Amino acid sequence: MRAIIFDAPNTPLRVAELPIPTPTDQQVLLKVRACGVCRTDLHIVDGELSQPKCPLILGHQIVGTVAEVGNKVTKFQKGDRVGVPWLGTTCGHCSYCQKGRENLCDEAKFTGYQLDGGYADYTVADEQFCFTIPEGYADLQAAPLLCAGLIGYRSYRMTGEAQRIGFYGFGAAAHILIQVARYHGQEVYGFTRPGDHDGQDFARELGAIWAGGSDTMPPEPLDAAIIFAPVGSLVPTALQSVVKGGVVVCAGIHMSDIPSFPYRLLWEERVIRSVANLTRQDGEEFLQLAPKIPIQTQVDAFPLTQANQALTALRQGNIQGAAVLVP
Repeated sequence: MRAIIFDAPNTPLRVAELPIPTPTDQQVLLKVRACGVCRTDLHIVDGELSQPKCPLILGHQIVGTVAEVGNKVTKFQKGDRVGVPWLGTTCGHCSYCQKGRENLCDEAKFTGYQLDGGYADYTVADEQFCFTIPEGYADLQAAPLLCAGLIGYRSYRMTGEAQRIGFYGFGAAAHILIQVARYHGQEVYGFTRPGDHDGQDFARELGAIWAGGSDTMPPEPLDAAIIFAPVGSLVPTALQSVVKGGVVVCAGIHMSDIPSFPYRLLWEERVIRSVANLTRQDGEEFLQLAPKIPIQTQVDAFPLTQANQALTALRQGNIQGAAVLVP
């Protein structure tokens, strides 16, 4: 099979020919039909996430068809279309796993990070950490749901009963979550890189009642803000934008350092919190909700062999919606 290999930080990915992997007892072998390109992939390539296995096949928003099943697989059968997310496996017995917080398991392993992912013709995955893809979604449109959607949904849930929500960074996750927020009757305010008028227009097209640069204040105080951009300086900016008792959710796996800020920005019971990974419950809930809205994803498709170009386009902010690789 063809696979796109990451060897070391700050080096281009390379195309390789590898044997098709053999599934273990509890794994399924998937013929990859689409794989989303995530900012987390950029953080790995740029050396900002420091513990990937190397060499590594990136990619954790995988849509594939089951080509073979392990001896103990019961959840899926050949021909089923399934999705593989970031969370690849957990221990299942630690205090976090036992309390429904498997996203925090110390022994968790992640797809496209410690486990080979979907930048390839085939991949294997633990059947218990795969999801059935809702009917009605083409492969390309389903791929972004598996990370931008799932972890974005977990971040969105952390905003509680907020009526006015600010999204800082209007990329793959925001373009999905604005549809969830509008479905629930909430108002969304979109923040982009200063001067990114195309991004602001995109936010308005999707229903944001206001859009502007991240260096500006919204016209109304926000009940909550989600920071999708990996920019630590946005934390005090967002704190300034939320009301007393408001929450600022940091949605990314990596963020640049948060600068010091006066205590008065945090005072009055404002909250800063991070979101780490996802649970399978998040996935089940979100993938049941998506077709009810129905969420529509906008994608830019790239051939598998153009993974480097897709990552560059994402880094430069030239993707509206999500980038997806197609073997």
